[in-house]
Amino acid sequence: MTDPLAYSPDIETVDPGEPALFDRIAAVMRAGGKVARDGEGPGGRISHVSTIAALKGEVVVLSDLAPELAQGIFVPGRRYPVVARMSHLPGEDLDQRGVSSHRGLSIKLFGVPGALLGRHTGDTQDFVLENAPAFNVASPAAFLLAISTVEAAAPLPQGAKVAVSAAARGLNRALGAVGVASANLDILGHPRRHPLSEAFHSQAPLRWGAYVAKLAAFPGDGQPDLPFDADAPDALRRAAVAHIAGHGATFTLAAQLWTDASAMPIEDASIAWPETLSPHRPVAILRFPPQDAAGPARIAGIDALSFSPAHAIEAHRPLGGIMRSRLALYTALSAERRRAAGLPLTEPSGPDAVAD
Repeated sequence: MTDPLAYSPDIETVDPGEPALFDRIAAVMRAGGKVARDGEGPGGRISHVSTIAALKGEVVVLSDLAPELAQGIFVPGRRYPVVARMSHLPGEDLDQRGVSSHRGLSIKLFGVPGALLGRHTGDTQDFVLENAPAFNVASPAAFLLAISTVEAAAPLPQGAKVAVSAAARGLNRALGAVGVASANLDILGHPRRHPLSEAFHSQAPLRWGAYVAKLAAFPGDGQPDLPFDADAPDALRRAAVAHIAGHGATFTLAAQLWTDASAMPIEDASIAWPETLSPHRPVAILRFPPQDAAGPARIAGIDALSFSPAHAIEAHRPLGGIMRSRLALYTALSAERRRAAGLPLTEPSGPDAVAD
């Protein structure tokens, strides 16, 4: 197995014009997010508005990790209480039977050791994951172009979005059959799959202590092929909540270490790192016991939280242009949302801040 490459601050290439670019991206997202705010009231989210499941559980770090994996918070045998939010990408609460889009899994761990990143306070570490191994564009500049197109569609009636999603699913299936499925089409044309059968990914890299890695969460035993009635009302939430109530849910957290600087670029988030060069290696189990993942108090408590790549320790600093844009955008837009909703800007003291 190839040795992992060492982390160094100079592995990133920072464009001095990025702050102005991030401001332009934020302005476009604010404009498009008005649809969500109008529907959700003050403090509505700009994206991932619909909560599929609101979860409480724990992360158990494996006890037999190799030294290159036992980095940062991944101390062998360590346990962390967590809260998590599984969500649907659109910036409005659309009918999940018709619009099949990306899903997210955001995890907040409590009681983490280590020096905090930037202005982060508290003892939390967030991992914000999506169900695609790479981002749909390479860089912040390309993201501005992409997000401008998506946000321009926000005022369209839901029927039009259902038609677009169905067409995108069909075209992406055809492309997938010949091995060239499109990440951009997948955003609105994602396969109709049970949300607990998805694998979730950081998409862009993060520091892994002395090294660099991408992080993924793979569904546990019995979850990869769960049956799913995609035509049921509120399909994604109904499917996830029913399974969690009876069985709970588990995911294996796995790190893909950076081993080849040319084939595994830091600054191009659109390139999935080849498993042949560096396979995902398990580091921990994310476990959610059976629970009501859609109770009104639970949903309210999870939705009141902020999940952000900026909530991190230095040993897990997000890396690359897309991650730098997320650091800026999540910090600014989340603060605006929380002020508008009258929510505290500080991190919760523990999982008890969320109702059981």
